[in-house]
Amino acid sequence: MGANFSALFNQDSLSSVSSSTPSLGDLPESCVASIIGYLDPPHICKLAKLNRAFRGASWADFVWESKLPPNYQILVDKILGLVPENLGKRDIYTRLCRANTLDDGSKKVWLDRSTGGVCMSISSKGLRITGIDDRRYWNHIPTDESRFCSIAYLQQIWWFEVDGEVEFPFPAGTYSIFFRLQLGRASKRFGRRICNSEHVHGWDIKPVRFQLWTSDGQHATSQCSLSDPGEWFYYHVGDFNVENSNSSTKIKLSMTQIDCTHTKGGLCLDSVVIYPSQFRERLKRKGFLKC
Repeated sequence: MGANFSALFNQDSLSSVSSSTPSLGDLPESCVASIIGYLDPPHICKLAKLNRAFRGASWADFVWESKLPPNYQILVDKILGLVPENLGKRDIYTRLCRANTLDDGSKKVWLDRSTGGVCMSISSKGLRITGIDDRRYWNHIPTDESRFCSIAYLQQIWWFEVDGEVEFPFPAGTYSIFFRLQLGRASKRFGRRICNSEHVHGWDIKPVRFQLWTSDGQHATSQCSLSDPGEWFYYHVGDFNVENSNSSTKIKLSMTQIDCTHTKGGLCLDSVVIYPSQFRERLKRKGFLKC
């Protein structure tokens, strides 16, 4: 029986069987929808191309409602605003998977297409950076290496301090916070990416301290030395847990190196990102995680 069912997925078999032989197209949409509901969204969309029954089942609201976060209605109001009342759950999922902009462009929020997990990115312009208005220390640089098309570049400073704050209705679960950083300033010459490391100094003397606090009393701290110029890395601040999906969680975070016995410089600050904690292993496998 298993072999016969597998044969149904073979296009050659489909073309050779007689019209009286049962095929996947004969399955009721409700039955197909119950089956594909166990798959992740990318696989559902691939199977939708198989035939009419799978295509119809792939639009079933109950299939996509199971993929949406439990507080998706709150997220729709927060992220999308007004949407048509008859908008299907698949369309809602699709819109939430886009990089939706919040707070005058300083934040982007989206659902991971495979897992439905909520992700957030806060631009360097959405953070409080000590000395950011003094061009002797910091500059905002346009770049295509950031989802915000701009990064903050530190030439040199004695007191290094970056703070951020966000309040958002994260669904229940555990989340990790990272700073996305690079030592050295990247540019392109004759179409090739190069990195200027002439201003990089001071980060190997003492580690940078990362911290986070939440409105319900959670606190995490970590320390890490910055290294390997020319590549973007994610530096892990810590994790926090959300238990109530129906209320907003307020998070404060910081990155400091305030030993004034030496200067430090040559650092690119792109953003702070908040991912479901299982993404940490994904970053590690890709070689993007530093600590």
